[in-house]
Amino acid sequence: MARYTAARCRLCRREGIKLFLKGERCYTDKCAFERRSYPPGQHGPVQLRVKLSDYGIRLREKQKVKRIYSISEKQMRKYYDMAINMTGQAGHNLLQLLERRLDNVVYRLGFAPSRIQARQMVNHGFFLINGQPVDIPSYLVKIGDTIELKEKYRNLPQISENLEVRLQKGIPSWLELEIESFKGRVKALPTREDITMPIHESYIIEFYSK
Repeated sequence: MARYTAARCRLCRREGIKLFLKGERCYTDKCAFERRSYPPGQHGPVQLRVKLSDYGIRLREKQKVKRIYSISEKQMRKYYDMAINMTGQAGHNLLQLLERRLDNVVYRLGFAPSRIQARQMVNHGFFLINGQPVDIPSYLVKIGDTIELKEKYRNLPQISENLEVRLQKGIPSWLELEIESFKGRVKALPTREDITMPIHESYIIEFYSK
């Protein structure tokens, strides 16, 4: 899969919203979006005065969600196809699938400060799922799954710092963290109320359904 290797702060500026792609840096004055909240490029400030078409609004919403979860267009399309074939509202199903990704769960539990770093940790085999090693970031967790940090990585100072920061911010209600044993558990499937980012999932469904 092609990876985005340019400055990630440009993505936040392009979407006109903080996507929190760089962990704790996004909460400080060093965040580029705080200094330049207009789109990147020579004509960035001018773009703020351009009114988007209905298609443009839906395209930007789709791009925003892709960037929040750091997935490719092919993956996004796959999740859309899965969502429309599930019972319930397709938009809610789509967000639920994205939240159930292993890299997102690792981030939500606080083992990593961002989804990007969480993906790297999963790729490098940091975690066990129900006692078995899993190194696939797109793995979809289920109710009852246990996510455990391998013992050889538990002494890393950064891990403990990340967990402490996450505890201060709070763990999503559908997850449970046992910080002493470096374990997390999926208590329930995520609901729409668990996702606090300003996302209009109906626009994404409309974009792909045309």
